[in-house]
Amino acid sequence: MFTGIVTAVGRIVDAQPLGHGADFGLRLTLETPPGYLDDVARGDSIALNGACMTVVRFDASKARFEVDISGESLARTSGLDRPGRVNLELALRAGDRLGGHLVSGHVDGIGSIAAITAVGESTELVVQCPLELARFVAEKGSLVVNGVSLTVNRVADGPQGCLASINLVPHTLSNTTLGELAVGARVNLEVDLIARYVERLVTAPRH
Repeated sequence: MFTGIVTAVGRIVDAQPLGHGADFGLRLTLETPPGYLDDVARGDSIALNGACMTVVRFDASKARFEVDISGESLARTSGLDRPGRVNLELALRAGDRLGGHLVSGHVDGIGSIAAITAVGESTELVVQCPLELARFVAEKGSLVVNGVSLTVNRVADGPQGCLASINLVPHTLSNTTLGELAVGARVNLEVDLIARYVERLVTAPRH
């Protein structure tokens, strides 16, 4: 489990195929800030842009770790198939403060940035959410964008899904990769965990 509170920004520095063909995934090598891996062990979970991955190898002295990402995960995420900066979050431990929202680290779908507008000292980010996720997005509810748990200010429904308006404060822009996004960029989305279970309880057949 995670909270959607990014604990560091890392960088994918290498992406090596695990086999030949679209069914195979990649071995990713990531660099982190110094000291970030001091209490990490092999097998631990770290979220990369909101996608939970398992550490298969690490070198704390070099601030590097490796994960294997499957072909299925690559097909359902964005930004994890090539070198670049990514948001990192270590898995939640019992007794930690729940500063964000309940986040599973399972990407539900891919959205895109529809607009970016300066509003005072903050930035309004408008995210186009796909039709299959629109029903889970609610005003004042939570939405995870590239691993960052955010509060939705407004929702506008349309035939292709919905537009979710989110306010980004300067701290978020400075401590995540969201400030690097441009209009049209694809982003990983995770909807509210509780909303998914409510939807299943309401729609599942009863015997």
